[in-house]
Amino acid sequence: MRVLNCAVERFPLKDAFVISRGAKTEAVVVVVEILEGGARGRGEATPYARYGESVDSALAQIEGVRGALEAGAGREELARLLAPGAARNALDCALWDLEAKLSGRRAHELAGLPAPRPLATAYTISVGTPQEMAARAAREAARPLLKIKLAGEGDEARLLAVRAAAPDASLIVDANEAWSEADLERKLEFCAKTGVALVEQPLPAGRDDLLGRVARPLPVCADESAHARGGLAALRARYDAVNLKLDKTGGLTELLACALEARALGFELFVGCMVASSLAMAPALLAAQEARYVDLDGPLLLAKDRPDGLVYEGSLIHPASRELWG
Repeated sequence: MRVLNCAVERFPLKDAFVISRGAKTEAVVVVVEILEGGARGRGEATPYARYGESVDSALAQIEGVRGALEAGAGREELARLLAPGAARNALDCALWDLEAKLSGRRAHELAGLPAPRPLATAYTISVGTPQEMAARAAREAARPLLKIKLAGEGDEARLLAVRAAAPDASLIVDANEAWSEADLERKLEFCAKTGVALVEQPLPAGRDDLLGRVARPLPVCADESAHARGGLAALRARYDAVNLKLDKTGGLTELLACALEARALGFELFVGCMVASSLAMAPALLAAQEARYVDLDGPLLLAKDRPDGLVYEGSLIHPASRELWG
C-alpha cells in the first residue's frame, strides 16, 4: 500500500536573491513523500510564478492525482496525468527515489547512467548596483564560474564592475528576459568584448525571433523559452544552448529525455535550478553529468540547507548520499 504526503517548506536565504523580475528572501518549496513497503521516496519542487504556478496550484495538482499515485501509478502514467511543471517534478523525483530505495539500486543505475562524478557549479551574483555586485563578485572571485544576473538599463556598468572584481572567473550573463530588441546587438557585442562565455535568455520568451536574424558573437542560451521536448526544435535557429531545469520539464524522467533531444538537435546543454535545497539538486546532478554548463548552486544561497544535504567543496558538488535521494 502506498501513502502520499505533501508539505510546504521554507528556507531563508543568506542574502536577498534579486533578478530582473523581483527579489525574494526565502525559498518556498513543495516536498512530496511517497511511502511504500517500508521505503520512502522524496522529491522537491519550486512553483514559479513566471510560469503561472503557485504553491497552492502545485498542491492542488498533487492532490488531483493522489488517488492514482496511491493506487500505484508510475512515472509513465504520471506524465499522462500532469503537464510539465513543479507538481509533476516533485512526484516524478519522489518516484525515482522510491524505486531506488525499494530495489536497493542507485537512481543512476535505474536510469542506465554511469555513476555520477563531482561537478563544478556556477555561483549566482544577484542584480544590484555595480558597487554591490562587484563586492559580491570579489568575495566569490576564486570560483571558476560566476553567473551574473542583469536587468536591462545599467547592465554594462554592472558587468564591467564584476569583471574587474573577478578577473579570472568565467562569466555567464543571465538577463532573465530584460533586454529589448533595440539594444540586443549592442549588448551581445559588449558581453563578447568583456569575455562573457554565454548569455542566457536576453529577450522575452515568445518575442525572441530577432535572435535568429542577427549575428551572435557569443553563445546564447534559452531558459524561459525552453521547457519540454516539444518546443526544442523551434528554438534551434535562435539559440546555441538550452537551460533545462527539473521544475520546467516536470521531473528527471523528462529532463533526461530533453537532454538527449537537445544534444541530437545540436544544442549545448545547460542544467540549471531554482533556488531550493539539496533535495531538489540531487536528481539534476545526474542529468548534469554531460552538460557543458552547470548551475546547481541553490543550497549555497540558503542560510541553512536540509539535513544530509549535498556536500559542496567550494564550487565542486559531490554526488548525493543515499540518505538524501536516489
